[in-house]
Amino acid sequence: MKNISSVLATLLLLSAVSHQVLAKSSVWKVSKGDDYIYLAGTVHILPPSEFPLPLEFDKAYKDADEIVLEVKLPADDDTTFQTKMMQALTYAGDTKISDFTSAQTYAQLESYATSIGADMLMFEKFKPGLLLTMFTMMEAQRAGISGEGVDAYFNKRALQDGKMLNHLETMDFQINMLANMGKGYEDSFLKQNMEEFKAFKTLLLQLIAAWRIGDLEALNKLALEPMKKDPQSMKAILLDRNHNWIPLIEAMFTDENKELVMVGAAHLVGQEGVISLLEKKGYTITQLSAK
Repeated sequence: MKNISSVLATLLLLSAVSHQVLAKSSVWKVSKGDDYIYLAGTVHILPPSEFPLPLEFDKAYKDADEIVLEVKLPADDDTTFQTKMMQALTYAGDTKISDFTSAQTYAQLESYATSIGADMLMFEKFKPGLLLTMFTMMEAQRAGISGEGVDAYFNKRALQDGKMLNHLETMDFQINMLANMGKGYEDSFLKQNMEEFKAFKTLLLQLIAAWRIGDLEALNKLALEPMKKDPQSMKAILLDRNHNWIPLIEAMFTDENKELVMVGAAHLVGQEGVISLLEKKGYTITQLSAK
């Protein structure tokens, strides 16, 4: 994951499109005989101006008995989670991020921290995954496009409505994944990602635009193709997880509930994306469109 598009896709085209494409959404109906579930792509950073969401999200949510997210989202006051996360994502003892970077790369990190009104000393104990996550959040705020993601929105809504909530992964799994981002090649990992921050706002807006209309081709180009430069991270952060989720999704067809499964939009695209993997299993996939 040597590219900020993949960071946005782990932590989601401005060009002209046809009216047919504009009518589509990032919500799919996955069917097996008369049984079905919904599968929706999400964006983890979504500015308030993008609400309300496309109507297809609301339709699937209302029809679903159970909402299934990637992971249980911790409460803001969950100090146990916060402590566990910081222990896993920061260096112990005297170790710091500069021990794994060249002087040039560290100077780039320092310069960027200064540009967003921070001191690199605040981040020197952060491992690459946490450092880039913090920079992404701060950059989104600086660009005026930060906001509650789709996952958080539906998590809150399901809790308010008393809908069942379930999850594909544990928080421990995701913390460990984040802790290992760039491990063993920290310098090149950070250097490439910092270069990509120069186009942060443009890229995020393109990702959001592609997500909003369910443009899988654009999402593939923007989120998936750049990740191929780092096969190790792509496998761990995207492909392995896609394959792990398939038996969990298939098991949803053995009960009476109607599930709405929501995962980051990058997980849906490509030959090893969730949509393609389910199609290979014989499921019928139908993209929901505005009527």
